[in-house]
Amino acid sequence: MSTYTLPACCSPLSDHWPLPQPQPLANIQFISTQFDPAQLQPDDFQHSQIPLTHGVAKRQAEFLAGRVCAREALRRLNGSEVVPAVGADRAPQWPAGVSGSITHGKNWAAAIVANSSDWRGLGLDVENLLSSERAARLQEEILTPAELRRASLLDPEQLGLLVTLTFSLKESVFKALYPLTLQRFYFEHAEVLEWTNAGFARLRLLTDLSAEWKSGSELQGQFGQFDGRLLSLIAVA
Repeated sequence: MSTYTLPACCSPLSDHWPLPQPQPLANIQFISTQFDPAQLQPDDFQHSQIPLTHGVAKRQAEFLAGRVCAREALRRLNGSEVVPAVGADRAPQWPAGVSGSITHGKNWAAAIVANSSDWRGLGLDVENLLSSERAARLQEEILTPAELRRASLLDPEQLGLLVTLTFSLKESVFKALYPLTLQRFYFEHAEVLEWTNAGFARLRLLTDLSAEWKSGSELQGQFGQFDGRLLSLIAVA
């Protein structure tokens, strides 16, 4: 039985699946929570048995909420109550034989985990939806030339969604593939080939990351919108 308490800044944990597939992916655990940095208490880390991280209240609350979700997801997966440490590369350090990903944004945090024998790589990313004006300013930093050409054909009101979606999917690709390749890559090294209103997307690598993950490799993703956020997931079987 768990001996830790939920932080004062976090809402009760939820396993609601917010993505378009009618049910969660097979053999995964997904946990989320709302958090409020203004409700963070000095002893929340101690009572939650999460190693303290330093920074402003927002940074502490999002870290705490993400780790609480990760620990509960791991408990449901295999009975352990491990809190993923922060590696030298700043990535979560998952237990041997486990794949996982943590994300947080707009006072919401989530974690997804699975046995590596089921899902080799998992990348989860949440973003606040960009306004069309901000998306127009950022698009050249995030979109490849091909993506920019496709974006130019859209109604300007759709630009915020497109740039947010592209950013989030590429973040999810990085989170899914970095543990498999240990190679860093950036926005220009992947592109979204297509996406549907039903919440599915297809991406392609534009650089070689390893003998397996070469330029031209394609990945499938899914995404959903809720409460002004966009959540994307890349899962490598």
